[in-house]
Amino acid sequence: MASDTSAQEKTVSEAGEFGLIHRVTSGRPQPPSTLLGPGDDAAVLAAPDGRVVATTDVLVEQVHFRFDWSSPHQVGRKAVAVNLSDLAAMGAVPTGLLVGMGAPPETATGVVDDLAAGMWEEAQRAGTGLAGGDMVGAPVLTLSITALGDLQGRTPVTRGGARPGDVVAVAGRLGWAAAGLAVLGRGFRSPVAVVGAQRVPEPPYAAGPAAADAGATAMIDTSDGLLADLAHIAEASQVSIDVRSELVEVPQRLTEVASALGADARHWVLTGGEDQALVATFPPDLPLPEGWRALGEVGEGTGVTVDGAGYEGSAGWEHWR
Repeated sequence: MASDTSAQEKTVSEAGEFGLIHRVTSGRPQPPSTLLGPGDDAAVLAAPDGRVVATTDVLVEQVHFRFDWSSPHQVGRKAVAVNLSDLAAMGAVPTGLLVGMGAPPETATGVVDDLAAGMWEEAQRAGTGLAGGDMVGAPVLTLSITALGDLQGRTPVTRGGARPGDVVAVAGRLGWAAAGLAVLGRGFRSPVAVVGAQRVPEPPYAAGPAAADAGATAMIDTSDGLLADLAHIAEASQVSIDVRSELVEVPQRLTEVASALGADARHWVLTGGEDQALVATFPPDLPLPEGWRALGEVGEGTGVTVDGAGYEGSAGWEHWR
């Protein structure tokens, strides 16, 4: 959503904290789960299940996003998506979002407007809204988002429930965001579909609760990469996981991009993060829910392998390394 010229020329220091909060929240429809929205000391959200699922992510400019690669609207959508995918990975549905924003004083209010528009768009795509938050001055633009969710009577699906014999399956895209990052890193802005996957992930929100209802034993979102996140399940469940390469789909578009860049598309699929796909384990005697596809199996032992062998090279993203 584009902002008008006068808004773009005004800075956040000129608008002030409460002026910015008004710009972000005014006239926005709230979901039924928001009993009391922005404007008081705290929001009040419904929790019909009696339990609240909570998760937080921090996104820092030049670390998690760049405005020369993505528009503020796209950054806003991505900031919300990476949080809501964590709720889906627990089998929960979102009930509200709390947003903390730190911005340099010279930041244009139009940037904040567009960030907010992107956040609201992605929140509404998942059936929720922004219930409150805070805004402060900071040396670099930083977003801290807390997502709250409801289990609707489900047992939360953790990383620690996988059992030998379970089927490993995935819902959503793999490798597209990594391919987009590689393209942007080379100074290109196309193919649009690949670059767009890096700018705005498309988590399969409904697949998480569906997996929980179908009896998933463990689940996680692929924020760090398929193999890296499967390793979290393997460690928490004290099992081994083997990915079978013949079951790993490598889209033709990624193969074409990899060929042009001298890269390995399969490596993107196995290790690329930020697609926010969901990966889960299911008992072998249960049919997979719609939208899920098998990738491998759980066994005795420890660690993650591909076709029975260790994967050479980095298995995914890890901060400070």
